[in-house]
Amino acid sequence: MLYHFFNILQEYNIPGARLLSYTSFRALTAIVLALLISTIFGEYFIRYFRKRQISETLRDIDKTNLKVGVPTMGGLIIIVSILIPCLLVGKLNNVYMLLLLVTTVSMGATGFADDYIKTFKKNKEGIPGKLKIAAQVTLGLIIGLTLYLSPQAVMRENISIQKQGEQTEVIHRPTPEKLNHTTIPFIKNHNFNYGSLFEFMGEYADAAGWIFFVVVTIFIVTAVSNGANINDGMDGMLAGNAAIMGVTLAVLAYVSSHVGWAEYLNIMYLPGSEEIVIFSFAFIGALIGFLWYNSFPAQVFMGDTGSLTIGGIIAVVAILLHKEILLLLICGIFVVENMSVIMQTAYFKKGKKRGIRQRIFRCAPLHHHYTITDDRLDKTSKYLLKGPKHPMHEAKVTVRFWIVTIVMAVITLMTLKIR
Repeated sequence: MLYHFFNILQEYNIPGARLLSYTSFRALTAIVLALLISTIFGEYFIRYFRKRQISETLRDIDKTNLKVGVPTMGGLIIIVSILIPCLLVGKLNNVYMLLLLVTTVSMGATGFADDYIKTFKKNKEGIPGKLKIAAQVTLGLIIGLTLYLSPQAVMRENISIQKQGEQTEVIHRPTPEKLNHTTIPFIKNHNFNYGSLFEFMGEYADAAGWIFFVVVTIFIVTAVSNGANINDGMDGMLAGNAAIMGVTLAVLAYVSSHVGWAEYLNIMYLPGSEEIVIFSFAFIGALIGFLWYNSFPAQVFMGDTGSLTIGGIIAVVAILLHKEILLLLICGIFVVENMSVIMQTAYFKKGKKRGIRQRIFRCAPLHHHYTITDDRLDKTSKYLLKGPKHPMHEAKVTVRFWIVTIVMAVITLMTLKIR
């Protein structure tokens, strides 16, 4: 709203009215606003929920730390802290901004409904899993179809490289085009066309490529949002990891939105994607502010309201930037956590068929494997991995997972130059 208001002021040559036309100023404004809102609103939120006794009593997976009366549904703090800055300094007629706002509201509503049933209806199952997946699939369908149909969702692809003496010049297409391409890391001239998978279909190859892209979008939104939900198992774990991922995506968004950087780095130029930068900075600020209260010992839990929203946002930002393959690096922690649960379940079921109680990890998802003490293990089960000799405190595990996410973020940014 402020962005459009300041545009009107520019017409009358009001001093300072051009400030909000700069992406850097709007991004910094967004992160500061989000940080202030999350810390200030967070305090009132926690106080109100405690007064109303809207809280959870949880015992850590290792049974050693009882968390009594901690307010839940704290994801509302994150959602409010993202929406307000974006509504104030974002371009509300930009397709990327609109899609990210829809993602925040829709995934937030899904998570809120799940938390509401668990907290107020005393039903620990929450909403049926099929409904949760249906909401994720619907969002993926909206994102995929909008990118296909919207005239704003275009890119200028690299088409040639001309050498002038010792200098290499990257040439973009003269006009933006609607291309269903994605970026393959570590490979030169690395834009992959989904339609090339269906060349055997002749004139229908491009249409088939777009259909496949929509299917991929649905899968990514579902997988990443569930991965974030699984990662949310320790105080500050998901908020810290997601903030680091948000910084990585913000950098990728900035270089993709700037024609000079896009040419220099030989990547796709996405006109209008500077709004992804604005949103990403608000996302980072909201998470850091939330971490003020969510770090150990947590004063508030984000619940599914926060975890599903965070996962959906990360997935959609990567898709909008056509960097979905890079999610394997950016969200490496989510991938490992998801795989640990799948492996643990499959290995246990395989042993059960043979009458053997067997597990790979002390506990899944993986972050709990490092905190379980020997006296808490199931004595009737055989464990493939024995775990650390001295189990760690959850705060230490959380920080180490942050460090791993930072390493993955650095590797992701290195793909801009290593090809």
